[in-house]
Amino acid sequence: MQPVDARDLDTGTLALFLGTAAAAVVQDDLEAAGFTGLRLSHGYLVQHLVESEPTVGELAVKLEVTQQGASKAVAELERLGYAERFADPRDARVRRVRLTSRGRDAVEAARRARRSLEERFRRRIGEDQLGEARAVLADLLDELGGTGAVRRREVRPPR
Repeated sequence: MQPVDARDLDTGTLALFLGTAAAAVVQDDLEAAGFTGLRLSHGYLVQHLVESEPTVGELAVKLEVTQQGASKAVAELERLGYAERFADPRDARVRRVRLTSRGRDAVEAARRARRSLEERFRRRIGEDQLGEARAVLADLLDELGGTGAVRRREVRPPR
């Protein structure tokens, strides 16, 4: 079997593989910093907890999953110490979800890991080329209608 040159891949596949490899580097950095148990799929949920405290039902709608699926994901983050459910101050019957201090620390650690990865890319290809690559990727994401979801923190898991 002939080896594949990454440059021969179509743009979408190449971008997907780059994203997957970058996510693995961030995941490794999080693990090394003591933030264990987190998976890429948790990030889709966490993005909704950075600036708000939704209910599980609201999370289910935003993630386009069942309420049971959203509840299971929240329970995983609770067991790991990254999120917690609490009674809504206006209506104690309503349960909301928020990041714990450990969850917020994990978000900050992930941001640091992504900045470090950007610096690694900058050293590899230079500031100008990295800026051009980012602009092209953002333009292509916009072409497919994905930039709005990024701006609103509403990126959904792959189908």
